[in-house]
Amino acid sequence: MSKTPELTLYTGQTPNGIKISIALSLLSLPYTTHPISLSTHEQKSPWFTSINPNGRIPALTDHSPPCSPSKPLHIMESGAILLYLADTYDPNNKISYEKGSVEYWETIQWLFWQNAGLGPMQGQSNHFVRYAGEDIQYAKDRYVNETRRLYSILEKRLEVQEVENGSLWVVGDHVSIADISIFGWAVFAEWAGVELEEFGRVKRWRERMGAVDGVEEGRNVPEPSGLRGIMGDKEKMEEFAEGSRKWILEGMKRDAKV
Repeated sequence: MSKTPELTLYTGQTPNGIKISIALSLLSLPYTTHPISLSTHEQKSPWFTSINPNGRIPALTDHSPPCSPSKPLHIMESGAILLYLADTYDPNNKISYEKGSVEYWETIQWLFWQNAGLGPMQGQSNHFVRYAGEDIQYAKDRYVNETRRLYSILEKRLEVQEVENGSLWVVGDHVSIADISIFGWAVFAEWAGVELEEFGRVKRWRERMGAVDGVEEGRNVPEPSGLRGIMGDKEKMEEFAEGSRKWILEGMKRDAKV
């Protein structure tokens, strides 16, 4: 790269948000953090939807992208942002693999698996277990069980990697955007009602990811998670959920009017 990237990350302390700050940290890329206040629905404000029409975080602005140096590039969706960072700012394949290789396509597969499967299902589990305004047992069973099933798929994948390929990572022989993408959600598995004690390889992989140089820095953007210190304490977890429930349900009402 001939010049220092000019990047702005619009984010919050969420599973999708920390993916991008972790990737930026692992790539040692300089960037400006713009925290988005989810509780006040800042992500729905006109200035932000001009950057991300979907009104969600994260979003990334590359103010002088190599593909169009004179015009800023706004990117929404965490999977797309990870692909952009890997394709644009990872020439040495620190968190990616050579385009067109077997590992490259396996990375794409697991990235999509997280974005289309684990994230949506765990997100719904989060909602019905922690935030729903009423207790709907069918919904809780449906989404917790599906989230658990998806972690069983990851468990089997890690077993294949370890036993057949001698690897401790989801793809290939080093950390990739597949690991980063999944890790963003796996650190909050218990919040969704899934205990990783039943998935030993997933739990050990999560611990290894957390110990990778740069991951701790990235996961604490824009601030440390309020959940980390209370996970497992049912009373404090309920207090945390109660504090978030009001603005989450209010956001649902706002979305219903669009």
